[in-house]
Amino acid sequence: MRLLVTGGCGFIGSNFVRFVLEHYQPEFVTNVDALTYAGNPENLAGIAEKYAGRYEFHRADIADAAAMDAILSKHKYFAIVNFAAETHVDRSIDSPENFVHTNVVGTQVLLDLARKHGVKRFVQISTDEVYGSLGETGRFSETSPIDPSSPYSASKAGADMLALAAFKTFGQEVVITRCSNNYGPYQFPEKLIPLMITRALRDQKLPVYGDGLNVRDWIHVEDHCRAVTAAMLEGKPGEVYNVGADSEMRNIDVVKLILETLGKPDSLIEYVADRPGHDRRYAIDSLKIRAELDWKPIHRAQDGIRETIQWYVANRAWWEPILARG
Repeated sequence: MRLLVTGGCGFIGSNFVRFVLEHYQPEFVTNVDALTYAGNPENLAGIAEKYAGRYEFHRADIADAAAMDAILSKHKYFAIVNFAAETHVDRSIDSPENFVHTNVVGTQVLLDLARKHGVKRFVQISTDEVYGSLGETGRFSETSPIDPSSPYSASKAGADMLALAAFKTFGQEVVITRCSNNYGPYQFPEKLIPLMITRALRDQKLPVYGDGLNVRDWIHVEDHCRAVTAAMLEGKPGEVYNVGADSEMRNIDVVKLILETLGKPDSLIEYVADRPGHDRRYAIDSLKIRAELDWKPIHRAQDGIRETIQWYVANRAWWEPILARG
């Protein structure tokens, strides 16, 4: 069985490639990544050698139909797993057109080519951000209204709608996963947890938006990869599966956990002006995937975040060159 993984040099995609190759022999993986700023070949250092004959890489933009058609012509694929996306909310506010190009146009190109080449499954990796913001209570379920707040989440919502339309119109075996905030190894250091870790390690100020009381539901990237695999293999076509670990934490508490673990003072915290459209709270109801696909998270957030901190401490050679490039 061969998988086409798009965005496989990014944070979640590279962890998924590692997970599949390690746990699901003899699966073959074709990794396609445009290697934009967050796509880092070092995320998969040694993989081609370790899994020789089971892994290949192509540099391409998923919105380039000709390039993707050529790649899909080389093998018979069981599934496309689409991690490729522009994901940073702040960047989407500055340059929304990049998010439409990759997240919307790129997804449509992949859906069209999957049908053309007889790809059995299409797994669209989405986000809980498509649901917008919650109040102090409640959780997002798969039937919650779509109400995106940023160009990023709007582009992901658009991609989801295209995927579901492909199921309804063409009978394409599409499955969508919507996951809460991920953490773990190889996350680009613009996101909250790696940003705070790397700045604290250099005794720099830690910028916290607004009052720091925004709440996120945190999940270890390995738990997410296990959920995606379950959805790919066992998910019902045309269905959406929410993926969460029941691990809500306020942003300021995450930051203070990082400082405590590193033995750094709270005086490094610097509150800054909130960003536009900043959702107050996310929380995921993942009962559906737990019941239907027998999935559950195995990492506790506080323990997993501490393990992640130690990974960044031990892997300065990975993140310092990224920061040096600006």
